[in-house]
Amino acid sequence: MNFSLLDNPIWNSLNSDHRSLATLHKSAGRFSPDVSPLVGMLDGSESSFNDLALVLSDGTGGGTFTAYPITVPAGWEARQRVIDQMVCTEMAGVRTDGVRLLGEADVPDMLELTAATEPGPFGSKTISFGRYYGIRTDDGQLAAMAGERLALHRFVEISAVCTRAEFRGRGYARSLVSLIAAKILEVGKVPFLHVKTENEARFVYQRIGFNVRKPMHVTIVKKI
Repeated sequence: MNFSLLDNPIWNSLNSDHRSLATLHKSAGRFSPDVSPLVGMLDGSESSFNDLALVLSDGTGGGTFTAYPITVPAGWEARQRVIDQMVCTEMAGVRTDGVRLLGEADVPDMLELTAATEPGPFGSKTISFGRYYGIRTDDGQLAAMAGERLALHRFVEISAVCTRAEFRGRGYARSLVSLIAAKILEVGKVPFLHVKTENEARFVYQRIGFNVRKPMHVTIVKKI
């Protein structure tokens, strides 16, 4: 299996499984803004940035993940940090307590939950990426959720993992991530995810079976 595809996962997703959600111009591309603000480039060259400027002609910015640092050329503003990429090739166990599949009717609640918990960008059409699952309370409140984002060949990313503050510590994130990871593995693919190095959720992921593959460079750019 070619794990090097995960060194530039957004670009490879834009050019494979999620081509239908992409706008591409030569060596750069983006997802529809209501799906995700993520962008991808073939590499970090000035030529790729010139192509990226064309796909971001509406004045918006975007973020990308790469296994290598990107030097941003003049005429762009940027924020950068390092996070960890984790992969799971074998599960340590599956917990599915109270997990249910979410659909279009759940999007307003998903938007409200992600706005309150800030797991990362989530828009009105983010659900187009793949399957999303949630856990609701007895009175119907969406307490936690997680789902699939980038998909590229035999790899599927787990993202939007979030739990409302008053429901943390109940194992909801572990139930959601373990279920999604198991479903990805069942079809012969490999789940992966990205997590801030300081985020204690990494220990939950490790108990499920995820291991750090390598550090990834997050670069959020906007044309000046």
